[in-house]
Amino acid sequence: MENIVHGVFLFLGLITVAFVLLITVYLIIAGMPAIGELGLFNFLFGKSWGPTYAVPEFGILPFILSSVYGTAGALLLGVPVGFFTAVYLAKLAPPKVKALVGAAVSLLAGIPSVVYGLVGMLVLVPAIRSIFNVPDGASLLAAIIVLSVMVLPSIINVSMTALEAVPKEYEDASLSLGASPIETYMRVTVPAAKSGIATAVVLGVGRALGEAMAVMMVSGNAPNMPSLFESVRFLTTAVASEMSYSSGLHRQALFSIALVLFLFIMLINAALNFILKHRKEG
Repeated sequence: MENIVHGVFLFLGLITVAFVLLITVYLIIAGMPAIGELGLFNFLFGKSWGPTYAVPEFGILPFILSSVYGTAGALLLGVPVGFFTAVYLAKLAPPKVKALVGAAVSLLAGIPSVVYGLVGMLVLVPAIRSIFNVPDGASLLAAIIVLSVMVLPSIINVSMTALEAVPKEYEDASLSLGASPIETYMRVTVPAAKSGIATAVVLGVGRALGEAMAVMMVSGNAPNMPSLFESVRFLTTAVASEMSYSSGLHRQALFSIALVLFLFIMLINAALNFILKHRKEG
């Protein structure tokens, strides 16, 4: 019986790996022709995107920078809020508060992205236009704020799980040596749970990089070089907004964008795993 269960788990694990390999191979096959025809440098570092121009241009540097700045801004706002919320809920909050806030976080995770985009478009965009006195509130700033809210559930839930998994003996030993509860949580519990917290950040990065619908609704979806109060287009929104009517080289270029996005996420995961492994060995 044990061998059967082991075989089933192995088979399911191989299916997961096979799906990842299948996606990777398909994106490479679909995306490489455009890169080969346009040139890797021109494609990655070109500043103009105009598939309908008399002489079509397919430079995705504005999309890359918008995605990087938007993700970085969302993490800059979302990670501290999510981290300290997780510490509070896992270690300090009374049971009733923990249950209430936990339910709210779960509800936040279940809200469809289009709802985030709709609220952002109707509330956030006009607010930015009014507060900062800009012509249009649909901008990189609006996208950053929406994404920072959307990454919160992943960061909070995974960080809470990691913090609660730390053996209580670690905290008891720290408290017995005279450390205060806050010192214990920040200097003992958090470092012991750093691997799980880092995983939460990676999930947040993946959510921010992979979001399309909400970003499309609040960012203006214009292929401009990124500026905080200018309309921008992310890698994901470029694919989502143009794939339905694309053809030929234009369609191949969109698959190339998907390949670049896929490689971004893989590199971020690989880099973080390397850093964590290096620190653990050190």
